[in-house]
This record gives sequence, C-alpha cells and structure tokens, in this order.
Amino acid sequence: MRLGIFAKTFTRPSLEQTFAAVKSCGLDCIQFNFSCAGLPALPDAVDTALTDRIRHELSRCSLSNPAVSGTCNLIHPNPEKRSKDLARLKGLIRAAKSISAQVVTLCTGTRDPSDMWRPHAANHSPEAWNDLVAALEQLLPMAEQCSICLGVEPEPANVIDSAAKARKLLDELKSPWLKIVFDAANLVDARHIETQEKLLHQAVDLLGKDIVLAHAKDVMAEEPFHSVAPGKGALNYPLYLELLKEAGFDGPLILHGLTEAEVPVSVAFVRSHLKAADASAPNQT
Repeated sequence: MRLGIFAKTFTRPSLEQTFAAVKSCGLDCIQFNFSCAGLPALPDAVDTALTDRIRHELSRCSLSNPAVSGTCNLIHPNPEKRSKDLARLKGLIRAAKSISAQVVTLCTGTRDPSDMWRPHAANHSPEAWNDLVAALEQLLPMAEQCSICLGVEPEPANVIDSAAKARKLLDELKSPWLKIVFDAANLVDARHIETQEKLLHQAVDLLGKDIVLAHAKDVMAEEPFHSVAPGKGALNYPLYLELLKEAGFDGPLILHGLTEAEVPVSVAFVRSHLKAADASAPNQT
C-alpha cells in the first residue's frame, strides 16, 4: 500500500508550498482538494491553465495524485441545490482526469439541510435512497467517459452508513465505475470497540473486492463518532491493514482527520503497522 495524505491537511498560501509540505513529511501520495488551489472544494469551473499548473507541480514534486475530493451532499433536501452540485461534480470529474487522478471521492449525503455531517431520520427513507441512486446515475456516464471511478464512503451520518448498505448500492447500480472508499474508523465507534474484529471482518468480506481507496484515521473509545489522528484512538490498526491485504487491496492509504502537527507521529505509526503487515504476509514465492 502507498501511504498518502489529504493535501488540505497543510494550510499554505500556494499550491507549490502545499505540495512541498507534503514532501517534507516523507510522503509522495495525496488526495487532492481544489481548495488547495484557491478554489472551493467543489468549484463552479476549473480552467485548463489551472489543471496544467497542478499537473506540472505534481510532476515537479514527484507526487502521485490518485484521488480528488468531490464532497457535497448528494441527497440534500433542496432539489435545486442538488442539481447545481451535480453539475459541478461533472466538471470536477473532467478536471480530475486532467490531473491524472483515478478516483473522485463522494459523500452519499444526509437530509439535514444545514450540516452535511449531521444524521437525519429521513436518511433511512426510500426517497433518500432513490435520490442517491438518481444522483449517481447522472454522474456515472461522465465517470465512464473520463475513466474515473466514483468512490462512495460509508459514513455514520449519511444515507450509506454501513457496509451492508454500500454493498446494496453497488449491487443495484452494477457499474464498474462505482467503487468503495473504505475507512474503518467510520464503521467502528465507541459502541463497537469491543466487537470491532467481527464488524471489520464482515465489512471487508462485503466490500473488499470493490475497495479502490482506503482512509486512515482513528476513533475514540469514549465518544461515539469522534475521530482522531491515527494512533491516538482505539482502532485495531494491525487488523485493519491485515484485512485490507487479505482482500487484495494494494492501493493508496490516505491519512486524514489530523492536524499538521500530528502528521509526523501518525505517519510513523501507520508505517510501522504497514511494515509489520508486510512482514507477516504469507510468502508468495
């Protein structure tokens, strides 16, 4: 697995300085966010001069950019807002291709009108599910045209809040361009710490073959859904990485949910467990 980080972890006045900060931490892989280039995370438009500059800087810094954040509320209760965001996402998918990304990451959304990270009872309604499916059906033709995977991430406050629902979504849409962003910390919270081994085994069994990107953060044992930097919580990292390897995942593992000051310790923590996982893997020769 390649260890990387959310580029927006580093707040810098320029794209060049942001990429330099990533490299200074000994990393060569990022998940890009257009906020790093002075635009909204979901911009109205991205011109070719900017994508040329991003691509040049990535090359100059020897950074790979497997994923771009396309975070928005795909089931926002306001249909007009959903429509505008879908139009922006189509443009972002095109821009992602031009900066050599393979994945655009998506948040499946909530019915909460003001906070896309807040749960809502209507998230579990057939109408919310149908709106999500309809949104993805609009995006998938552009994804196929650009050879970009859309990565949906099971998250606690969203319509897709479990591995089982993610599996149902993949099976319903049956698109090779719809894949999974897997973050164990989204599936394990304070209520599940003691049973996380069973829960993570089940989740990887359901989704393993469709994981295209993995995220690395951690979760507190005392507070439900409170994430912390990798190594500061109660997530079983040896198990998490072992399960990813057993599922055949060998792609980017992207750090997030941490401050810049926490990066060195978290990088060392995750690298040590990646090294241990490699050492314990069965010899293939």
